Amino acid sequence: MKQFLPVSTLLLGSALLLFAGGMNGLILPIRGTQEGFDAAALGLLGTGWAIGYVLGCIFNPRLVGKVGHIRAFGVMCAFAAVAVLIQLIAVTSWVWIPLRGLSGFCFAGAAMIVESWLSERTNPQSRGKIFGIYTMVNLMASTAGQMSLSLGNTAGFLFFVLPAIFYCLSLVPLSISSTTTPKPLVSVKLDLKALWRNSPVAVVTCFGIGISNGAFGTLSAVYADRVGLMMASVALFASLPVLAGAVSQIPIGAASDRMDRRIVLLGVVAAALAVDVAFILIQPQDLYGNLILASLFGACIYAMYPLIVAHANDHAAPGTYIQVSGGLLLTYGLGAIAGPTIAGFCMKEFGSAGLFVTSAGAHVVMIGFTALRISSRSAVPVAQKSTFVPTPAAKATTPETAALAVGEDAEAA
Repeated sequence: MKQFLPVSTLLLGSALLLFAGGMNGLILPIRGTQEGFDAAALGLLGTGWAIGYVLGCIFNPRLVGKVGHIRAFGVMCAFAAVAVLIQLIAVTSWVWIPLRGLSGFCFAGAAMIVESWLSERTNPQSRGKIFGIYTMVNLMASTAGQMSLSLGNTAGFLFFVLPAIFYCLSLVPLSISSTTTPKPLVSVKLDLKALWRNSPVAVVTCFGIGISNGAFGTLSAVYADRVGLMMASVALFASLPVLAGAVSQIPIGAASDRMDRRIVLLGVVAAALAVDVAFILIQPQDLYGNLILASLFGACIYAMYPLIVAHANDHAAPGTYIQVSGGLLLTYGLGAIAGPTIAGFCMKEFGSAGLFVTSAGAHVVMIGFTALRISSRSAVPVAQKSTFVPTPAAKATTPETAALAVGEDAEAA
């Protein structure tokens, strides 16, 4: 409790932020489907978010350096709330897409500020515990935000007004906090040459993960709605994969600490590809068939990103954990920009199963390239490996997450 109480207001602010983000992220594809948006336009919502999120990770540290953490956090929350309310007023895809980009930019900045504050308020010995609590709180809040859509009418204004309210409420805990202003935010840049020299597998697979996960995270609700699931079931279809991915990271990470992480990755991607094929060929229409397959899919795809980060850090120079993790996050973001757009057009051409055609293509490339690299580069000895660190889904990860997840390595960087 002595470790938890000083950061409780920050955790509360983060929970309110993630609750609003979870609700807003799910209402848009659902409401867009009801308004007659085609799959290509709905996919571009995810592309807009990813572009904004990547730009937020790059440029928000400069803004915070100029105006300070609290003022920048207030700006982020204010614009996030405004974006949601404008989406309610102007129900058209070509307004929603750039506003979704603004939401991604603001969400990245707000999350980085909270994580920076948490890093400052925790010592290296307790940081792992606080990071675990932070991850759990965010997962619960985001899931609760998504599941709340089953409690009302998605055709009205309620689920646009509520996220705006909770974005504003997330301002309160940080504004009244007596915590001293933390150090500047972590700045990252995308250096593909350095990342490639460090681990070609990490670059290629991280981009592929961005395509697959970005497409599924954006269009899973559209798929569930098109196969006839009720609203509560649509929310479950979007939420259960993330929960399954959080659980599966523990055994997958433990296995990767004991053997070649690339072999573990091959197994996980192959399992995800098998689920892709099942969705494409079986095309289940019943509730339980869809939820079971979605949970298996999430257990695979949401465990891949932290596995790749751990693999890349096995080859990284000491003290470069944050630079490597930040570069991989931006690489993931590039894939997440492309994924929803590709999947949207595939769903427009091939129907609902087009979502899994997109991810299947990405998984095939990942399997082929990883197998090629295993044959040409030996594995890192177990004694020289870094420790696998479970992380939230990459969509909710920022460069500051790496600084919070590890103590000594972050400070060394």
